Amino acid sequence: MTNPDDAGLSDAALAILRPVTLAKRARVVAGLSQGTFADTYGIPIGTLRDWEQRRSEPDATAVAYLTAITNDPVAVAIAYRKSAA
Repeated sequence: MTNPDDAGLSDAALAILRPVTLAKRARVVAGLSQGTFADTYGIPIGTLRDWEQRRSEPDATAVAYLTAITNDPVAVAIAYRKSAA
C-alpha cells in the first residue's frame, strides 16, 4: 500500500531507503563538507566517514557531541575553538 505523501515511491523502493545518520545530519545542518566538518569539530575524517557510511557507530559521548552540533553548530564550533586554544 502506497502513501500519497511518499512522492510516488513503491513499497519496495521505500523499504530500501535508510534514514540519514546523526553524523551526516549534523554535517548537513552545519553546511560543511566532510573535511571541513572534521577540522571544525576535531573529529578524525576517517571516523566521520565511517559513521556516515554506517561502518561504525558513534559512542554515547560522540552522540552527545553530534547532537549538540546539530542543535547549534556555530556555538559548538566557537566552544571547540576556545577549548583547543
